[in-house]
Amino acid sequence: MTLYLLSLHQPQGELPPESAFLAEVMRQVGELRDELAAAGSWVFGQGLHGPETATVLRPRDGEVLVTDGPFVEGKEHLGGITIIDVADLDAALHWGRRYALATTLPIEVRPFQGGAGD
Repeated sequence: MTLYLLSLHQPQGELPPESAFLAEVMRQVGELRDELAAAGSWVFGQGLHGPETATVLRPRDGEVLVTDGPFVEGKEHLGGITIIDVADLDAALHWGRRYALATTLPIEVRPFQGGAGD
């Protein structure tokens, strides 16, 4: 089995979705989480606060510069993560597609280093 990160990317600066839409998204995501758990592939998942809550620690000249806000400016930000443990990339992409359809957001699928493919 290999660990994969499913990153949810949310659009920056848009109004939050209506509560009925969000409730349906959360219902579908909950079903996905239950399916992953039943398959023995669920590891961890959680949403993140907005990028304005970030603190960046950047090494510079032997010191660490602390700044508020996101590391880079962008049209999207990391909104949440899910970590799954599946047989291969095809299985990870299967779950990533399901999350993309459920959340209506772009999902990035990446393996962790040190897995079976390394």
